[in-house]
Amino acid sequence: MLYHPDKHRDPELKTQAEQLFNLVHEAYEVLSDPQARAIYDIYGKRGLDVDGWEVVERKRTPAEIREEYERLQAEREERRLQQRTNPKGTISVGIDATDLFDRYDEDYEDVAGGGVPHVEINRMHISQSIEAPLTTKDTAILSGSLSTHNGNGGGTINLALRRVTSAKGWGEIELGAGDTHGPLFGMKIFRNLTSRSFVTAQCGLQFSSRGVRPGVTTVLARHLDKNTMGYLQWRWGIQSSMNTSIVRDTKSSHFTFAVQLGIPHTFMMMSYQYKFQDDDQTKIKGSVKSGFFGTVVEYGAERKISRHSVLGATVSVGVPQGVSLKIKLNRASQTYFFPIHLTDELLPSAVFYATVGPLVFYLAIQQLIIRPYVRAQKEQDLEKQRESSASNIARKKQEAESAVLLMQESVRRIIEAEESRMGLIILNAWYGKFVTDNSRRHERAKVIDVTVPLQCLVKDSKLILTEATKSGLPGFYDPCVGEEKSLKVLYQFRGVMHQVLSGDAEPLRIPKQCKRARTAVCLG
Repeated sequence: MLYHPDKHRDPELKTQAEQLFNLVHEAYEVLSDPQARAIYDIYGKRGLDVDGWEVVERKRTPAEIREEYERLQAEREERRLQQRTNPKGTISVGIDATDLFDRYDEDYEDVAGGGVPHVEINRMHISQSIEAPLTTKDTAILSGSLSTHNGNGGGTINLALRRVTSAKGWGEIELGAGDTHGPLFGMKIFRNLTSRSFVTAQCGLQFSSRGVRPGVTTVLARHLDKNTMGYLQWRWGIQSSMNTSIVRDTKSSHFTFAVQLGIPHTFMMMSYQYKFQDDDQTKIKGSVKSGFFGTVVEYGAERKISRHSVLGATVSVGVPQGVSLKIKLNRASQTYFFPIHLTDELLPSAVFYATVGPLVFYLAIQQLIIRPYVRAQKEQDLEKQRESSASNIARKKQEAESAVLLMQESVRRIIEAEESRMGLIILNAWYGKFVTDNSRRHERAKVIDVTVPLQCLVKDSKLILTEATKSGLPGFYDPCVGEEKSLKVLYQFRGVMHQVLSGDAEPLRIPKQCKRARTAVCLG
């Protein structure tokens, strides 16, 4: 009714009304026709474009259309299944830097260049695995690894075939070969016993020049509560042991307690990790592990440095291991690990530099490289998004401005009716990006005035907005594509002024009694 051309006498307003009325009429025609609505619900607006993309026969019933859609979805899922390989890799580079702290000057008196500490790479390990889906239930997994330590090394290659037997479990057969250990044959099964517990069993035969070495590993796990898991593990064969552990994982912390009895390793371990609720997903952690081999204390932190990358550092102090610094970078499904052995003794200087050094280095890299790069990348992505949607935004802006002009008369009548009963009056309303943080004062606010469109939506002294982006409301458009937006409203109800701030996709209902203010608020 608002956009009907017959309601507007001014030729310019009449032309604008015709354009908006045609959009409303098109939406009404689609939503009132069960057949067209079913196509729109499934395929979107492009499904209605018969000149461009004919997706399905128009004579089909909604049920047939949905059946066709599910068939196409299954075909797309099958294609994605064939393309998915899920590659995973690990690169580990061990560094011996003990010469920095354990060196003796008398050993270098007769050696040229003996005053320079010697740091070397003493071990490396590279592993990679890929998955090849054969069917919806069968998957082939190919993995390989290469290792070297002090000039000696070897490699292995493994092929596993996994089949999902039911919704409760799967089984796997593994074949492997290596230049140091010989052929390997193994089997593994997984089974959900109940909704709160599961079991895994694994057995293997390792063939070598010394004969056949069998091995069996069984793990029983159970949910103790919503956030806590309990594990019992029994291993027989190579390094036989029994292990029990409790793991509690919540939104803000991760705790692990484990006890193992075995040959040659018997120990007790406890670790705790605290998760900060920030955008960088910062975590700090500490652990203590004590057994027949000695005692090790570890502490460290990790932080998300980009969308797909997490950087962490851990200091390990133990007897008789000494002091080590472990740096780990996770990039998507790839892991890069750098254990640096600093000293064989417990030296306070080594502990100090292992703790402070990575922190200072990270802060410098964060300020000089990471933050400028992330900021430039974000601005570049936003600029590309603005360029690709520039014509569409211009059209939406024109439609919004036309809608506001056409709303003027209706808004005047609504305000008169609300004033007569001391109802809801929208004094001012802005939509877009607001800059309230002092650290972001260099940024420019990008907002549009939506006072008239909001007042037009008032009915019976109430304004109700559903849980959806507000840029699609009549008289609205997106003033800052790709950026976080809010709606700020200053309104009067029963003669009292109120202010409310709502996120772009948050539902809004005013008046809100809890937001009542005794005095007017001036917004800049």
